[in-house]
Amino acid sequence: MPSVLFVCVHNAGRSQMAAGWLSHLAGDRIEVRSAGSAPADRINPIAVEAMREVGVDIAAAQPKVLTTEAVEASDVVVTMGCGDACPIFPGKRYEDWKLDDPAGQGIEAVRPIRDDIRARVEKLITELTG
Repeated sequence: MPSVLFVCVHNAGRSQMAAGWLSHLAGDRIEVRSAGSAPADRINPIAVEAMREVGVDIAAAQPKVLTTEAVEASDVVVTMGCGDACPIFPGKRYEDWKLDDPAGQGIEAVRPIRDDIRARVEKLITELTG
């Protein structure tokens, strides 16, 4: 089973929404991880609200620290603005998704980010599962 790790700085918004989408859309066909180089204390409540609007519940998710082990165990590493904090290992597939940061944004600003992430996740699922 392919494994995907979503990484952003705080693991509270973009990476959590991406992990929620991948779990929701791929079910048990793809293993999902997310982490942050400097995790926040809690997930962004606006990200939770935006995902809830489309039937995806990420309220129970907790920001996690990025570990070397998580990167090593993943086939695909998707970074979202974590810069040089993301470790690079040979043989891994890396993608850097340029997305606006939902931190401090209202729901109207977070919805397009959520929808952009969904489109990217759907493309990734197609690539990984054929």
